[in-house]
Amino acid sequence: MISAWPVWGLLILNGGPILLSFVGAVFGLYLSQRHLDAIKEALKNSRYIYLWGPSLGRRGVVWSLLEIGKIAGMVLWPRASVGIGEVDPVDIENFPRYLKRLLLIEMTIIYIGLAWMVVVAVLIQFE
Repeated sequence: MISAWPVWGLLILNGGPILLSFVGAVFGLYLSQRHLDAIKEALKNSRYIYLWGPSLGRRGVVWSLLEIGKIAGMVLWPRASVGIGEVDPVDIENFPRYLKRLLLIEMTIIYIGLAWMVVVAVLIQFE
């Protein structure tokens, strides 16, 4: 089935998740370099920022990406983080919309790439 596809179709099918992962990583680094201070200020009453705030964005590229992912998860799906006391509910309510939108874009890129990768794996498995 897939082996009969034209070469450009296979490149798009297989290269899409790779391209999206690269775009997601670059956008995550952009967030960690340009918006991390605003994010830390918006979450200033949260325990996570209190504990890790001074080292956020200073531990290297991979850690910066992981930190942005963690903060995006806490802001976009706050129930668990509020429940364990990692984030202050008042900080979540007052979190700036433009920052929330940027974090949502980051997570959307990641999940679209993940879903695309699963589709490619299923198509290859049932070849």
